[in-house]
Amino acid sequence: MRKYDMLKDAPGKSLFFFALPMILGNLFQQFYNMADSVIVGRYVGEDALAAVGASYSLTTVFIMIAIGGGIGASVITSQYLGAREYGKMKISVYTALISFAAVSIVLGAFGFVMCQRILLALRTPANILEDAVLYLRIYFVGLPFLFMYNVLSAVFNALGNSKTPLYLLLFSSVLNIFLDLFMVLALHLGVAGVAIATVTAQGLSAVISFLLLIGALRKFRGGAQVCGSGLTAEAWKRQEAELEREIGCRELVSAEANKAKRKADREKMYSLEMLGSMVKIAIPSMVQQSIVSIGMLLVQSVVNGFGSSVLAGYTSGMRVESICIVPMIATGNAMSTFTAQNLGAGNPDRVKKGYFTAYGIVIGFAVLILAVLSLFHVSIISAFIEDGSSIEAFAAGDQYLRFIRFFFVFIGMKAITDGVLKGAGDVAVFTLANLVNLGIRVFVSFRFAGIWGVEAVWYAVPMGWSVNYLISFLWFLTGRWSQKRVI
Repeated sequence: MRKYDMLKDAPGKSLFFFALPMILGNLFQQFYNMADSVIVGRYVGEDALAAVGASYSLTTVFIMIAIGGGIGASVITSQYLGAREYGKMKISVYTALISFAAVSIVLGAFGFVMCQRILLALRTPANILEDAVLYLRIYFVGLPFLFMYNVLSAVFNALGNSKTPLYLLLFSSVLNIFLDLFMVLALHLGVAGVAIATVTAQGLSAVISFLLLIGALRKFRGGAQVCGSGLTAEAWKRQEAELEREIGCRELVSAEANKAKRKADREKMYSLEMLGSMVKIAIPSMVQQSIVSIGMLLVQSVVNGFGSSVLAGYTSGMRVESICIVPMIATGNAMSTFTAQNLGAGNPDRVKKGYFTAYGIVIGFAVLILAVLSLFHVSIISAFIEDGSSIEAFAAGDQYLRFIRFFFVFIGMKAITDGVLKGAGDVAVFTLANLVNLGIRVFVSFRFAGIWGVEAVWYAVPMGWSVNYLISFLWFLTGRWSQKRVI
């Protein structure tokens, strides 16, 4: 697959072919997450499927924090890359990895200790509580690996390399499915088996990803631009005398001082200043991402009140939804990288052109999703539910798919608009829009579940997506995002 340049090639091709490996990779990630549900649902039972579903929403809270952190790191890294300040770009990567590794250890310990209390507070049905707690505690032991894998993927994408995360996801997907089957069918470990399989597969991928990233960073040579000349460190050494004579750049210091500075930049691994810039972007994103996930936990507590059968069906529908939104989220992430690199290169007009081109991409995906779900919704839900399971479980999952299939275009438009704001580092309105989205979903679910039944949860989803998009789009039209400076 040809590598398209975000700064030079046609925006539509750049976005699509950059997003494509992310789409494929995330699809495989969702497929192997879905494999947990399919395998326990088919070979362990309906209660086991519900237990994994009850655990999934809580684990998502922690992964969303990782994704929020990755947003902060990727925006700074992409803008340094677009500005060709490679030395600072490397320091930003190292700073992000060290900081978020520490955060992940703290969060893993917190989750391990508190998971049972949280599940009880969410009214998790008693018949699945023990399995859900077991799944979560295994998961939180491996959280640092799972957390860092998401941050590393964001960094690779920021460097314009979306293929390496794809290859690693292919590897971890195959390994996870194999381990799922081995743990459940051969060792009869049930819910614990799928948790061990997930942690093992993604943990190994995180280690490999880290080693590959270190190798990739070594290919970027040189440091910041010098006196506006755009020269890298290698060109500096060759042309130092000529620059002093012909350009007359009086700010140039001695060759020895510059050499020492370049050496210091190479050896520097951590910058509190860069961490501060990342935090300004990452904290709102982490808060937004985690609060949205907490909101989804609250929504799940509404579903929990309808019993484990409905929860099993809801889990099935949500797993399918998580696959359907992959191309939309990937296109939004591509838009974020595209925006950051082009703003770093001083070209906001190209960002606008790419943004409107991205509409065609997400509309095309929405039509494809609608066609697939219209034709195969029964077969898809049947894959999750073991023979002999309650009709109520099947009906809940099928009903959700038949409803939500018409509305994926809204999350696509939301994703690309949010992507521009994230890439620009303009996270305030982006965060507000997503919190309004959350508020609508929580309010409608709690307020109307007693009137409409569990369907209130279904109806709230497109309501939140569409209002989120409208707020972000109106802010995009102001153009203020293009004036934001983060480096």
